[in-house]
Amino acid sequence: MEGATVGQQIDLYLRKSAITRQRERALTFRAQEERGRRWANDNGYTVRKVWADNLSAYTDTIRPEFDKAIGALLADEVPALWCYAADRFSRKGAGSVIPLLDAGKRIVFDYENLDSAEPRDRRDIINRVEEAREYSALLSHRVRGTKEQQRDEGAWLSAAPYGFEIADRDTRKLRHGDAWPTLLRIFEATAEGKSARTIALELNAEGVPSPDGTSWGGSTIHRMIQSPVYEGLQAMTLKKGGRSVPYRNKRGELVSVLADDVEPVPADLVKRARMAVAGHLPVAPEYQRGKVKHLLSGLLRCAGCGGGTAIHGRSYRCYNYTVGKPCPAPASAMRSLIEEYVFERWLAEIHRSDLDNADPLMIAVAERWVALTKPEETEEHRQALAAVKAAERALERLAEDRKNGIYDGPMGRFYPRLVAEAEADLIAAESRAAEFSGAVDLTMFDDPDLLMAKWEAADDALRRDLLRLAIDRITVTRGARRGAPFDGDARCVIEWATPAEE
Repeated sequence: MEGATVGQQIDLYLRKSAITRQRERALTFRAQEERGRRWANDNGYTVRKVWADNLSAYTDTIRPEFDKAIGALLADEVPALWCYAADRFSRKGAGSVIPLLDAGKRIVFDYENLDSAEPRDRRDIINRVEEAREYSALLSHRVRGTKEQQRDEGAWLSAAPYGFEIADRDTRKLRHGDAWPTLLRIFEATAEGKSARTIALELNAEGVPSPDGTSWGGSTIHRMIQSPVYEGLQAMTLKKGGRSVPYRNKRGELVSVLADDVEPVPADLVKRARMAVAGHLPVAPEYQRGKVKHLLSGLLRCAGCGGGTAIHGRSYRCYNYTVGKPCPAPASAMRSLIEEYVFERWLAEIHRSDLDNADPLMIAVAERWVALTKPEETEEHRQALAAVKAAERALERLAEDRKNGIYDGPMGRFYPRLVAEAEADLIAAESRAAEFSGAVDLTMFDDPDLLMAKWEAADDALRRDLLRLAIDRITVTRGARRGAPFDGDARCVIEWATPAEE
């Protein structure tokens, strides 16, 4: 055989899986290697290298060690390759061995007692790898059929999701596990506006084990929030690495994976958590930074560096400059002077705006005034608007999935029903949002005396809130020279509020 002069060396290729061969259990790595070394010793070879894959030989599986072993053989690094059996070698059929046979490479299949060095074995080698391919295809078909039936029956086919455990080995239905309280805590915190990163940090600090037994991460929490299993539904992944979606049986029906009397995460909680993750709900006040202590704190920005300002003595001064960080033109303004200027501009702009013609500023003021005075009603309105956005996104996602070919195959028959359901959700969400479109009493903002009376009677906290009804940001430039009179028009750029996007 060609290549035999490289020295009597041989490589061993080992592969292990749980497949049984007739009545014989597939050999372990150690048993395969011992058998390979025994063959090498009996036939005058020295084992150069052992390649091992603990992976399936199915056609869609990448086996890195197998590829390296074949590469070494084709590159004449070694003249021969030993494998325990043809189905341990490959299940891709004749195409996996014919190039090697044509190149004169020696392949030994121990179990079948086949050796490409024997011309009469060529046909048998090809036949055996073809049989392995056919067996693989049949087994794959049977496995897919069995799994599809199990899915239709509501069996959870993999390890129990976080928070659940397998209730029955036969039905593989799910029930609440020890981690269920932690799971509910994650959903509740997410729905209230906590970020996934913050939740993960808290769980890690408390030593709560993550689903994989390591540390929590934001992506883990996001996947849990989106998983249909926490709605009690069978789930599937349409493409490798893609998102998990609800599984539907042949009749297009959703399938429950929960044992009798086991409740999923409450539907409203799941909905609110998912809208929060999608950015459709505001961050809860308790998870925002604390209230500002001075009238313009949080509104003022230094034009020199774009950073915020802080009180330094009797002035608002560029925060970065105050703490020793670089700023090319640090702004500083006497607190009493700039606060008086901003209040006068705020008052003038409110009076200038036309209530009757729905001036954009007054629309923004109305939205923020309701949020300030009726927070519960405003939160319901925001959730209703968030539901509209989520429903619109669901329709867009269906269109994107269809464009990407996800519904080209068997899933295509469900597409019309999914669209109809998504459209019904959108109509319901829009109807709910319309309930909050009533008029808002803005009389105070149309009467200078009433507004001044409200301002004078307000404490510092309410005055800050009133300013923020109409102002988003104020950028302050550095004074022309030290000690120069404060010129608000020259030094301040005010960004007025605009209506919220729906």
